[in-house]
Amino acid sequence: MASPKTIALDAMGGDHGPEVVIPGAALSLERQPALSFIMYGQQSRIEAMLAQHPALRAKSRVVHTDLVIAMEEKPSQALRRGKGSSMWLPLEAVKSGEADAAVSAGNTGALMAIAKLVLRPIAGIERPAIAALWPTVKSESIVLDVGANIGATAAQLADFSLMGAAMARAVFHIEKPSVGLLNVGTEEMKGNEDVKAAHALLKSIDSLPLNYKGFVEGDQIGQGAVDVVVVEGFAGNIALKTAEGTARQISAYLRAAMTSSLISRLGALLAQGGFRVLKEKMDPRRVNGGTFLGLNGIAVKSHGGTDAFGFASAVDLAYEMADSGLIARLTADIDGFHHRLSAAIGSTPARDATGSLLGKA
Repeated sequence: MASPKTIALDAMGGDHGPEVVIPGAALSLERQPALSFIMYGQQSRIEAMLAQHPALRAKSRVVHTDLVIAMEEKPSQALRRGKGSSMWLPLEAVKSGEADAAVSAGNTGALMAIAKLVLRPIAGIERPAIAALWPTVKSESIVLDVGANIGATAAQLADFSLMGAAMARAVFHIEKPSVGLLNVGTEEMKGNEDVKAAHALLKSIDSLPLNYKGFVEGDQIGQGAVDVVVVEGFAGNIALKTAEGTARQISAYLRAAMTSSLISRLGALLAQGGFRVLKEKMDPRRVNGGTFLGLNGIAVKSHGGTDAFGFASAVDLAYEMADSGLIARLTADIDGFHHRLSAAIGSTPARDATGSLLGKA
């Protein structure tokens, strides 16, 4: 049975603010009746939208603030002037325990910077990562990092593997998810030194809460070769944007082909049921929501330009992770991994000032 959870919303975030956030929350509430909400932003605009959704109004509390982080604002500026904003306050609510998760469609860089400051990384985690759901021919997979970090050491890639596996347990309900490292080939000698070192590290530790499958290539992501694909953020973001662009390209090709002649249009009419299924499978709104993994709290980033359906998907994701006890399980996994790593190496690994493992294989 689903347990009651409170989601804190940045009602002003994204390209459309309350005009998308409120209908999206209403749609998520229909699917998850145990939800309640705290909404932060300009009260008059929020209340005007809530008036159109009485069921959501009954499950929501509005906290007024005039301060909003602009979509083009630099993370450093957001940190200096963001305290008390509609983006900052939901994260404070998660930190205090007033809310179980926060969702924002606002500025990604600003949200990551504020989330790291407010929620703080889990002990042993140097760099949180952004994890995204990825449609595959089998179902869905998780890919991380898709843009939070440029580059990653072997130890950080290993931590990403633990983080992605914890999310897979929460979202896919798989006790021991399969994990692969994204590489330019599946052979042992291929890849840069950090990727090869991470591969050796993951193979060397027994009893991990995941099923490590080794290297995977880019074309295997969409095939669903593994439940979790691990990559550093530069390549991960390029892969994500390339996949999104390819989906739009295929859609454009299909529309052009199906309207190129009278016979094509007739065929499209007869096959409209199949095309509807294809459109649903390729709809990026179904998997909208990037999760900041590695923090002492759940923060979900929705795409800034999404509609209500897409925002509801981000809220659903936040609810699933809060309901699964993700943070407690992830903290235990990371701690256990680092202890086993210390034992395998034979001495305590060097750590930096944050207490995180340095890039040691």
